[in-house]
Amino acid sequence: MRAPAPAKINLALVVGPPRRDGKHELLTVYQRVGIADRIDVVPAEHMRVDGFPGDTLVREALERLAVHAAVELRWRARIEKRIPVAAGLAGGSSDAATALRLANGTLDEPLPPDELHDLAAGLGADVPYFLYDGPRLGSGDGTALAALDLPQDYWIVLALPNGARKPSTADVYAAFDARGGPEGWDARRTALLDALAAVSRPRDLAALPANDLASSPVAGELRSLGAFRADVSGAGPTVYGLFHHKQHAEAARRALRRAARTWLTAPAWYG
Repeated sequence: MRAPAPAKINLALVVGPPRRDGKHELLTVYQRVGIADRIDVVPAEHMRVDGFPGDTLVREALERLAVHAAVELRWRARIEKRIPVAAGLAGGSSDAATALRLANGTLDEPLPPDELHDLAAGLGADVPYFLYDGPRLGSGDGTALAALDLPQDYWIVLALPNGARKPSTADVYAAFDARGGPEGWDARRTALLDALAAVSRPRDLAALPANDLASSPVAGELRSLGAFRADVSGAGPTVYGLFHHKQHAEAARRALRRAARTWLTAPAWYG
């Protein structure tokens, strides 16, 4: 019972006004990438999570599964971290979803997909995405998911600027509201949907709207180095650049190595 827990980037993220539940309305394009943690889950006498002392979500996912399925909390999980923490790549969410899926597979009566989705949504807005294959359009608070047919034949440079720290989600959204970010939500939402409908080649992804929550000068650097699209993933601080050719992507990665931790990767369809 071992599986990769891949990172994701947000190829687009537009955000609207607060909802009644306190979360914000949003529309985002989730895309897996080819760097991943590794998760092991096996039945055990007692609950235990090893490998990453900072974990909270994997433990909570397994605890919630046990309660919902009315079974004893008897799994041993191990997390092998490769995705940087608090980087906008949803490593913790992916770990939790992967552990949830693996542990569910050990049950005599596994939860059906809709119940597993709802359980994942209770852990965080990004978590349900990692229960599905391929790129997805996230709406509502990000947990309502629809399959997307997007090109996957390009290269990705990820850059985590040296010294960058991810602010709290609450602070990010508070700053967004304070600068009047929700204004024009309907127009930005329509622009994203129209741009998606026109995507047939990788270069068409360049027409997707920019991230509403965060920006970075590193995105401009990646574009100057040949990226046909570059933006911040999620609330940041990781920035991605999309390239047509591997050699150009590798050259860009090398150019940024002194200013950031960098990775060269590609889209991933499933875990």
